[in-house]
Amino acid sequence: MRIRRAPSPPPVARFHIPPPALPSPRLRGRGWRSWRGPRTWAGVDRRPPPVRRGRSRRHATIAASGAQPGSNTEPQRPSADPGPYPRSSPCAMDWQPDEQGLQQVLQLLKDSQSPNTATQRIVQDKLKQLNQFPDFNNYLIFVLTRLKSEDEPTRSLSGLILKNNVKAHYQSFPPPVADFIKQECLNNIGDASSLIRATIGILITTIASKGELQMWPELLPQLCNLLNSEDYNTCEGAFGALQKICEDSSELLDSDALNRPLNIMIPKFLQFFKHCSPKIRSHAIACVNQFIMDRAQALMDNIDTFIEHLFALAVDDDPEVRKNVCRALVMLLEVRIDRLIPHMHSIIQYMLQRTQDHDENVALEACEFWLTLAEQPICKEVLASHLVQLIPILVNGMKYSEIDIILLKGDVEEDEAVPDSEQDIKPRFHKSRTVTLPHEAERPDGSEDAEDDDDDDALSDWNLRKCSAAALDVLANVFREELLPHLLPLLKGLLFHPEWVVKESGILVLGAIAEGCMQGMVPYLPELIPHLIQCLSDKKALVRSIACWTLSRYAHWVVSQPPDMHLKPLMTELLKRILDGNKRVQEAACSAFATLEEEACTELVPYLSYILDTLVFAFGKYQHKNLLILYDAIGTLADSVGHHLNQPEYIQKLMPPLIQKWNELKDEDKDLFPLLECLSSVATALQSGFLPYCEPVYQRCVTLVQKTLAQAMMYTQHPEQYEAPDKDFMIVALDLLSGLAEGLGGHVEQLVARSNIMTLLFQCMQDSMPEVRQSSFALLGDLTKACFIHVKPCIAEFMPILGTNLNPEFISVCNNATWAIGEICMHMGAEMQPYVQMVLNNLVEIINRPNTPKTLLENTAITIGRLGYVCPQEVAPMLQQFIRPWCTSLRNIRDNEEKDSAFRGICMMIGVNPGGVVQDFIFFCDAVASWVSPKDDLRDMFYKILHGFKDQVGEENWQQFSEQFPPLLKERLAAFYGV
Repeated sequence: MRIRRAPSPPPVARFHIPPPALPSPRLRGRGWRSWRGPRTWAGVDRRPPPVRRGRSRRHATIAASGAQPGSNTEPQRPSADPGPYPRSSPCAMDWQPDEQGLQQVLQLLKDSQSPNTATQRIVQDKLKQLNQFPDFNNYLIFVLTRLKSEDEPTRSLSGLILKNNVKAHYQSFPPPVADFIKQECLNNIGDASSLIRATIGILITTIASKGELQMWPELLPQLCNLLNSEDYNTCEGAFGALQKICEDSSELLDSDALNRPLNIMIPKFLQFFKHCSPKIRSHAIACVNQFIMDRAQALMDNIDTFIEHLFALAVDDDPEVRKNVCRALVMLLEVRIDRLIPHMHSIIQYMLQRTQDHDENVALEACEFWLTLAEQPICKEVLASHLVQLIPILVNGMKYSEIDIILLKGDVEEDEAVPDSEQDIKPRFHKSRTVTLPHEAERPDGSEDAEDDDDDDALSDWNLRKCSAAALDVLANVFREELLPHLLPLLKGLLFHPEWVVKESGILVLGAIAEGCMQGMVPYLPELIPHLIQCLSDKKALVRSIACWTLSRYAHWVVSQPPDMHLKPLMTELLKRILDGNKRVQEAACSAFATLEEEACTELVPYLSYILDTLVFAFGKYQHKNLLILYDAIGTLADSVGHHLNQPEYIQKLMPPLIQKWNELKDEDKDLFPLLECLSSVATALQSGFLPYCEPVYQRCVTLVQKTLAQAMMYTQHPEQYEAPDKDFMIVALDLLSGLAEGLGGHVEQLVARSNIMTLLFQCMQDSMPEVRQSSFALLGDLTKACFIHVKPCIAEFMPILGTNLNPEFISVCNNATWAIGEICMHMGAEMQPYVQMVLNNLVEIINRPNTPKTLLENTAITIGRLGYVCPQEVAPMLQQFIRPWCTSLRNIRDNEEKDSAFRGICMMIGVNPGGVVQDFIFFCDAVASWVSPKDDLRDMFYKILHGFKDQVGEENWQQFSEQFPPLLKERLAAFYGV
């Protein structure tokens, strides 16, 4: 009936080359774009933002732990005096530390570097106590800037703790303390130590980001003046601070609020592109780069000078400078391609060289160029003649480096008995259920969920191997079969190479081009697929795992062939790999099998017993991380074979291990997310077969919703006492309740009757979090279909909420609210009349809105049709405002019950207001012709409208009118309706 929620990711994404290994577990509905990770530069730069907050993780952690004020315990201090933290004197610049207090702070900083956990706890408690004294911050800045006798890590740590204090409660610093800190920063930005300069720069930008750029008017002029210093340390320190300010406050720097300082800063930065120090040159480019994506006017006014200076630095000896040049060119390619086109041949030649740079960071930055170029309309025209050079470079970049293999433990073949560490388990986020029409074969259209479709892997995992593979993938989608003459000669040598690293890269290449070059690859697949299936048994785990992934990319073709030819051998070998002794191979095989399940659907029914035996055996074999992926494979199997799973033999195999896991997990365990999603799919597939298990599952879901709502209320009322709840628990519970309602149908009525779910649903529908509302409306629609007797008493309260959620800014929420209204219509009948005006205007606005996703358009059209079916008098007057988009939205969907009810509604509205369809009658004719086999009474309705129109306009006018019809439309209308 629907594509369930956009299912949430197992720990890592499906179409993605994991760090830096194989493309690992899947996320249904996600493509290879997930390789890139979040894009920071407004859609261009896939790199992580610069990491610059501290030298070591330990320092950063300590600093983080020390930033919170407040403790009931008095700090230790001599009782005879006011302690080492006297209130500031009127002039902050005269401040001097008390020697005893200074020693106490220094001891604390030393202790904080201890690896001992107990010592760390004591340090954190002391930091909380000391933060009661604003003067404590004076001590911290004093240690950072003045205490040059101390070692650099201690001084830097002092600055990082101060930075966190600034972040947490700068607004409560007394003015003399704030002034002292700011003055010390500016006076010491040229410290002899690069670590101390960097720490002071971090502190300056943190203060600036607390709204202080406006309140610290001398900051930017002073830093810009310091750039002119002949002392290298002063110039570098000032530039480092400016670079951080440009990163953190780029929009503010280009605003009237500060009188547009960029007009001075950009020309100033450009002067330093020719500085003798590579570090200064690098800072200068990095500063200007911050303003490319926002097209800052000051930069646009100097764009030609900027590009000219970049070209002059193209062959700089310093890798950091070359990296920033490449980064600038990649961004300019997106926002000012007009300025690059005259030089495009030279730029491409330059990027070909840089993609092979001996410094991998430079090579990675240059490789991004091909990803961005592939998105430009001119790509094919400017790049075609360079493919002969580019393709071998990208292919070469797809090999594992030696460091990759070490990091991946590529020499470890069997590790299934090794428990997963906490770091192995990536945080996962549930995605709410999205209702789509039953005829939809493809994934739901773009929604706000799409923003979450970024790679779950740590951003640092983005490397040259992945970037090269992603670039080859996008270029394959641009050039299609034209890429193959450059690739096929290379592929043969790679796929059969004796060295496993080379062979593995060849298998990756084959997977990377699968989507773009599929048509051209078809003649070779009968030979290649058996070879890849053979690679599933390779002695190297990394070869086995990449073979799993590449085969999943060709699953659609495999399924299109006779089952015995490739499907059966592939399924057999993948199931063996699911039980592999290597965890990475297990993960890849499980993911690949889930993709195969989606493609094969009911083709798998004859093998269900064997499949279930394997998946259930894996329950006892898998460590924590792969268990989460196994849930996804089982859920996808249930989605794919549907009611065929409802056999006593299969239920007996599958349900005991699932229920055992269900009973083992506590309500606050996040492993419930994938298990609840899995059970939702299983419940929907098993239908009445799930009845023996439904009551405890239902009750626990209701409890999860109730608990989360209660926690949310406590947090709202007392945010200082309670933590905000994780609403994902509520979302997955609502989605499983939807699965139960859909699977059990009328059998769910007794469960609903004995619970307070309708009261809870009323609260969830008004939650501030869109994903909660999205799942609430999906459940409301499913309960409407399964047991309307319990929904009907709530309609008067529910309808205004549904009406206010017809807001296409939140596409998935709007989609599910629209669908729920349509389902309610069919059960309310004429009693829907009081609520029509609450929703109709919004629905008409949505269907006329440009760029509305297809799924939402179709659901909106169905619901408008259903409203018209039950209340034609109320809806028909607006017919002319929606008839054209209504017809175009529904012309491409298959015959089904929802389409049937919607078209009955449109026919009834035309009966009430025939004038509303006259101007767009050709669109109505086209929509009618989209039906393959309408029910007899609906066909009669179409017949009467078509002939009524023809009779009204007369034979001659009808002939002129029908001349506009495409030939196929003309034929169908003549054959089916005699017009």
